[in-house]
Amino acid sequence: MLDLKSLVRTIPDYPKKGILFRDITTLIENPAGFRASIERIADAHRGVGITHVAGIEARGFIFGAGVAIALGVGFVPVRKKGKLPGETIGQNYALEYGVDTIEIHADVIKPGDHVLLVDDLIATGGTAVAAVSLLRRTGAEVKHAGFVIDLFDLGGAEKLRAAGVDVFKLIDFEGH
Repeated sequence: MLDLKSLVRTIPDYPKKGILFRDITTLIENPAGFRASIERIADAHRGVGITHVAGIEARGFIFGAGVAIALGVGFVPVRKKGKLPGETIGQNYALEYGVDTIEIHADVIKPGDHVLLVDDLIATGGTAVAAVSLLRRTGAEVKHAGFVIDLFDLGGAEKLRAAGVDVFKLIDFEGH
């Protein structure tokens, strides 16, 4: 089995001193690694009734779209405020210094849909928890999330589990 962790490049002191940035571009530049990432996330969620995959801007689009294709379901972009045309619904969430908002189209998810949330990485979980809340406001069930990387000691996956979401990840790294 392909070692995906070896395909993730670590860049020290980016975006600021003391941070070890886990760069997935080296993973997606590798055709076998990229394919394996998508297939493993999709395989882990076959047979659980997923009707849509929601990917968080921006790297969640990369993996989420592939997972949606592999599962034969639609893809829903979870975007930053003001990036989607038409009617949207939004969810605010706290940042270290302030508040941000994510949005989806108001008419894309219906009550009873089963949505798989996908992103490249789960760290503190703020955006992912906000995305789950946003998707659930439509009446959808969000019981599953898939990530390429879990920065496990930052606690984001535990926050999702506390919200009733099963968290699947491919790779564990310490968070910095």
